[in-house]
Amino acid sequence: MDVKPIVLTGSRVQLEPLENGHVEGLYEAGRYPEIWEVTQGTMATLDDAKAYVDKALSLQGDVRFVIKDRASGAVLGSTRLFDISAANRSLEIGSTWLTPSVWRTSVNTECKYLLLKHCFETLGTIRVQLKTDLRNTRSQRAIERLGAVKEGVLRNHMILPNGIIRDSVYYSVLDREWPSVKERLESLMSPL
Repeated sequence: MDVKPIVLTGSRVQLEPLENGHVEGLYEAGRYPEIWEVTQGTMATLDDAKAYVDKALSLQGDVRFVIKDRASGAVLGSTRLFDISAANRSLEIGSTWLTPSVWRTSVNTECKYLLLKHCFETLGTIRVQLKTDLRNTRSQRAIERLGAVKEGVLRNHMILPNGIIRDSVYYSVLDREWPSVKERLESLMSPL
């Protein structure tokens, strides 16, 4: 399983490898406090966006993406592949955030579709996991809408930078589930 930066293109979005040139676009997309209420981080200033990119680029082995609107070229958010285990043919999709103007649209569905398709059909993964803060019910609904299976809650999983002790809800999609998940996602994205 050779996970490398790649461009993934859908009908509405394009996922591109994150780079320093994306700082201003990420700031414009991420400067809304409601994004960060139950997620880690903040992007209140351009310096915050620069620190976000610097930290993301320093993580060895992760594949980081910026999410762009194909029509306008505007940055809509970010996501990544991490906790990559070639021996176990597994990885995690996460650290996903989107600008509020695309919440409850097809953007997240298409991003996850592109990533899952790449994971199962190109990389040959047998397990893709996703997790979210137990307090983040919006994220839980979005993950469940994808067709991922809820595995449980890892209690007192991590201490966040603000001191909150986070419980994490774990989900997964397995290779044998991918065909039905793929069909579900394609039906969700197809125009009526």
